[in-house]
Amino acid sequence: MEYSYELKIPKERIAVLIGKSGEMKKKIEEETGIHIDVDSKEGDVKISSDDSLSLFIAKDIIRAISRGFNPEIAKLILKGDYVLEILQIEEYSGKSKKSAMRLKGRVIGQDGKSRGKIEQLTQTHISVYGKTIGIVGRAEDTSIARRAIESLLSGSTHTSVYRWLEKKQNEREREKFFEHRTDSKEYSLKKNAEKKDKKEELPLKEPVEKVSEDVDKKKPEENIEESSENSTYEDK
Repeated sequence: MEYSYELKIPKERIAVLIGKSGEMKKKIEEETGIHIDVDSKEGDVKISSDDSLSLFIAKDIIRAISRGFNPEIAKLILKGDYVLEILQIEEYSGKSKKSAMRLKGRVIGQDGKSRGKIEQLTQTHISVYGKTIGIVGRAEDTSIARRAIESLLSGSTHTSVYRWLEKKQNEREREKFFEHRTDSKEYSLKKNAEKKDKKEELPLKEPVEKVSEDVDKKKPEENIEESSENSTYEDK
């Protein structure tokens, strides 16, 4: 059974999707196992495949390219734990172009500093393009980046958002540290058991039982401080 999906992308992103001499389009087709038909004049793209999962992944790769991402970053979605999130700026600005421009400026920051800071603290990639803000990264990281951006769009100060992101980053680093310690402890116990058995020259009748530690206790999320802050930065 063949599945298909149609989507429309900005005409100025068609060339990026196709690539020089069609190389990028061909790469995406080869790496996802799908077929891409492009109407360059209208900006219409049709993708088809007999694998619904491949179609879903290819759709998000093309959507990421259409929202301003470099194709190589968009192709990170091929990794199982990478996802694409898209925020609609109009949900926060309404129909006001001036308000939309101001909000885009808050996310980008002067010389891209705000966007860069969020990318750094969440290990994600962010694209502010047209009326949308796109995020590509691992699922958990993308969720944190999205919440930070939503807070900026809702009026939180940059300082409070950065502080919250730094707290989240520290929490993740502690979790990784304890996970590593747990793994090391299990490895050490196993090695000690192997040495003991080798010394006594007795075969292991049963595998060494792993020791688990409750290190994944989740703390309730704290709200990001909400306050208003104006910005005159513009999308460049």
